[in-house]
Amino acid sequence: MTATEQAQEGQAGRLIDFTRPAGEPALIAPDSVSWRVFKNPLAMYIGGITAVILEFAEPRIRTGVWEHTSFRDDPLPRLKRTGLAAMVTVYGARSVAERMIAGVTRMHARVKGSTPDGVAYEALEPELMNWVQATASFGFLQAYHHFVRPLSDAERDSFYFEALPAAALYGAPGAPASEAEQQALFESMYPQFEDHAIVREFLEIIGTRVALPGFLRPLSHLCLRAAVEILPGEIKSLLDLSAFPPLNGFQRCLLRFIGRVTDRIPIRSAPPARACRRLGLPPTYLYHRK
Repeated sequence: MTATEQAQEGQAGRLIDFTRPAGEPALIAPDSVSWRVFKNPLAMYIGGITAVILEFAEPRIRTGVWEHTSFRDDPLPRLKRTGLAAMVTVYGARSVAERMIAGVTRMHARVKGSTPDGVAYEALEPELMNWVQATASFGFLQAYHHFVRPLSDAERDSFYFEALPAAALYGAPGAPASEAEQQALFESMYPQFEDHAIVREFLEIIGTRVALPGFLRPLSHLCLRAAVEILPGEIKSLLDLSAFPPLNGFQRCLLRFIGRVTDRIPIRSAPPARACRRLGLPPTYLYHRK
């Protein structure tokens, strides 16, 4: 992405108003599992790291991100753009979300090349888009399930199903519609995965150059370990992530405590509360749901 494109996208992000147009629904309903999961900053942070690790296990996606984005040199703006895209997709008015997704898709259409092994790729290949969608859903869902509140089998299936309309707009027609489909997709993609130093470089960048906001900042390294911990076992075995040992009992309980606290503290200026206002719901609506 060029500097001009980054500036334009940043300006677009600042102009997004989750309270408008008044009454217009989002792609996903407010009583959904997704609206509950995406409101939690700890789950978003941990799950986002997990998703990128899974993406980087796939050589074509890893090469595309590393060679066609500013992530390696300036990761924070890209992470913010990715976070904004997630918020708009889940909480934005449908017309706003569709417009933003169309813009993201146009940028992805220009991303193409070859891996170091000579395998050609295009970012909008359905197989790659399906994988990106699946990794994001898996990361956010598992982070919430493990470190905020356990979700039932039915709730986890609903979370995947709720993402399908947005997945189709992003160009992921084969995104998983249930946890069973997610597991099947992971198994089918596994033979393509490979260990690579970029995975560990990514984690080093996150650990040293990207800080959590405010009171969550001291938890950065624990969040990295948590993100690694919730990876599927076979993928964790493939990647050399020995520098990130499993959390001990106290550390796991600490993250769960923080996750549950942040799940009950409404931030009235944040997209979830503003989206509730757009739909005529109290800004605390999501924070009192069981």
